[in-house]
Amino acid sequence: MQSSSLANPGPLGLLGFGMTTILLNIHNAGFFPLSSVILSMGIFYGGIAQFIAGLIEYKKGNTFGATAFTSYGMFWIALVGLLFLPSMGLAEATSPEFLGVFLAIWGIFTFFMFLGTFKANFVLQFVFGSLTVLFALLAIGNITGNAALLKFAGFEGIICGASAFYLAVAEILNEQYGKTVLPIGQRG
Repeated sequence: MQSSSLANPGPLGLLGFGMTTILLNIHNAGFFPLSSVILSMGIFYGGIAQFIAGLIEYKKGNTFGATAFTSYGMFWIALVGLLFLPSMGLAEATSPEFLGVFLAIWGIFTFFMFLGTFKANFVLQFVFGSLTVLFALLAIGNITGNAALLKFAGFEGIICGASAFYLAVAEILNEQYGKTVLPIGQRG
């Protein structure tokens, strides 16, 4: 099978990321407690579906998409693991400070991925730029114990997730109708 005959896995990966990010940050903003809704999305849609999208990007020869989707898919599974492993008696609970370090490392990775979006459409740049800011806010908030900053990060994360959701829907509709239904700030 030639890679040109494969469907675009981007919308699947973006929706897995965007919808899971929105749900987690609705919690971070203080609207709902951390529950099975978020954890299930983290494992199955944010994690597994996004990872599958990354594997399809590998098949298509898209190094950026493959790296982004497989990495962030595993991020979600790792994050759920950080929460579940202690409750199952398999590991000690992670301190907020060490969680902050975990998030900071992901923020550094995301910043370098953001640099890779400069030739992409504007909405993808916004997704990665806002995700870089989100990781920074969450890292600093956890390391310093600043609850107000973590709550603010929740609102910023909702915007970040919504931008990925928008890009996914735009890619689906624009491809389906063969024209720009939702603009994404396409280059050239």
